[in-house]
Amino acid sequence: MRNVLRGFSVAATAVPILGTVLSLIRHPHWIFRLWDFPRVQLAVTALIGGTSYLRFFARGKKRDAALLVPAALAVGWQFYKIRPYTKLVRKQVKAASKLDPKNTISVMISNVLMENEEHGRLIALVEERQPDVLMLVETDHRWAESLDERLSADYPYRVAQPQDNWYGLMLFSKLELKDYSIQFLIQEDIPSAHARAVLPSGVEIELHLLHPRPPEPIRDQRSTARDAELIVMGKSIEKKGDTPVIVAGDLNDVAWSETSQLFVRISRLLDPRIGRGFYNSYNAKNPLARFPLDHIFHSKHFKLVRLERLPAIGSDHFPIYAELLYAPEAPAEQKPSKKKAGDEAQVENRLEKEREDAATGADRPSR
Repeated sequence: MRNVLRGFSVAATAVPILGTVLSLIRHPHWIFRLWDFPRVQLAVTALIGGTSYLRFFARGKKRDAALLVPAALAVGWQFYKIRPYTKLVRKQVKAASKLDPKNTISVMISNVLMENEEHGRLIALVEERQPDVLMLVETDHRWAESLDERLSADYPYRVAQPQDNWYGLMLFSKLELKDYSIQFLIQEDIPSAHARAVLPSGVEIELHLLHPRPPEPIRDQRSTARDAELIVMGKSIEKKGDTPVIVAGDLNDVAWSETSQLFVRISRLLDPRIGRGFYNSYNAKNPLARFPLDHIFHSKHFKLVRLERLPAIGSDHFPIYAELLYAPEAPAEQKPSKKKAGDEAQVENRLEKEREDAATGADRPSR
């Protein structure tokens, strides 16, 4: 039994060390990008494994240090990466101290899971919360039919691209929408929705709904297409300058990854989760493996009224709800993350990798 416990302690310590090392390698293959996701789980596992080994099996030998020192470094590194999404740091987005209905916008996002047949659960939640803007991904034609039937009266504006490949999406709005469109930023089968919403005050806000293709072991093994879509979106926002913007959706990436961080630095958007919590949205069906995959980023023009993870709707994602206040004083009170010296080089490098993969078909699902 002692040998079994020892083996468990060593394995529980060694695997997070390996995962931490692999996460440091900037390669688009899923075997490396996978380790961006479970940073909390890696830290906890390494802490438990290392502590148990130290308590019961360490004898002060060099081989003990060879295991425990890297374990401590791994725990420290993982905590460093996730720390901004804890209450140990200052909130990046200020809380709204007063309400102004004419300058407030509520947004609800949800990956509905295309195979999910419990359409009524989402619709009931929408009818209860009454968001101004509803952004949905993985909507196929069955979902579109159900949603149009139940929501069209409350949501007169609609931008939709239902598809049967897990990448359909729909944007419903109570607010007037202008210049709305469906675009295919990187790949011809991966749509995104774009529009300008008009608040009751007359302020216009750019809305962008994204759901890029992720890396995964079986078919889509590289992250180049996902990374490029976020970068293209970030560069587009950067070029427009001082414009109120909200970018939302299932980005198939965690908030603390290098790609997501590069995206917010380029676009100069804010993340309301910083200083507040993880708001893990996936996997709704597995409490031990949950990550913040569904995001609502916004420009410095907004303060936060409310941010919530909503109840399950039968999908493998929880919906996320945010209420934002457009506040003229906000830009002077909250600052976006600053660009780093190597960011433009990273941008060009990742776009070049996507061009290379697109030319060879490596950014496409294997058949």
